[in-house]
Amino acid sequence: MPTIQSNGCPIHVEVEGPENKPVLMLSNSLGTDLHMWDPQVAALTQHFRLVRYDRRGHGRSGVPKGPYTMEMLGRDVLAVLDALKIEKINWCGLSMGGMVGMWLGANAPQRVNRLILSNTSAWFADKEIWNGRIKTVREKGLASIVGGTMERWFTAGFREREPKKIEWLSEMFLRTDPEGYIACGEAVRDMDHREIIKSITAPTLVIAGRHDPATTVEHGEFIRSHIPGASMTVLDAAHIANVEQPHDYTDAVLGFLAQK
Repeated sequence: MPTIQSNGCPIHVEVEGPENKPVLMLSNSLGTDLHMWDPQVAALTQHFRLVRYDRRGHGRSGVPKGPYTMEMLGRDVLAVLDALKIEKINWCGLSMGGMVGMWLGANAPQRVNRLILSNTSAWFADKEIWNGRIKTVREKGLASIVGGTMERWFTAGFREREPKKIEWLSEMFLRTDPEGYIACGEAVRDMDHREIIKSITAPTLVIAGRHDPATTVEHGEFIRSHIPGASMTVLDAAHIANVEQPHDYTDAVLGFLAQK
């Protein structure tokens, strides 16, 4: 699969599915790689040309010195699309992927057909949560926060029922380069999309997790109410909803993208 240069950073990209289908680009959360979407791939590639990528600082992409910004991360996406000669995409981004999607919807509307913003927020009022997390990772590494991260990402019931999936995501999280995590965490901390989302014109679906403590239903409702015509669905999940409720999540994505 291709490695695409964006502003001096190699971005790892994987493309699969029929070449004659519309393109759906997936963007994952902070601390994961493109395999976070593995539960959706089989169903989505029946209907779409699927583009997944590792955000800078993650997976098999480069880790330039931070901090990063949402604009920088959005321009990485545009560089990928230009290199692949893709004019327009549907976008599904979860958590940080949703934040990048908001930037794209507002700043590159000609490149976006439909927009799915999942388990995400337009702004975090409490910067000290992020400052504390960044300080901990810098001093003690990602292993020091992996347990608390899994508690935010998944409900207690899911963690008990699906220990193998928790192990899978924990290992993925721990493979993340700490400097990449910190640089992207700084982008999340400093983001403020509250005004720009009002200009988004693409049909938009907001997905929220009923039990998500990180990007709450209220965060989702704020986004829905500030994007003209946006709709919202709430799933019985915590933060990484596509893993906790893979069937319901996939159904929500396909149902929205099939609308005329």
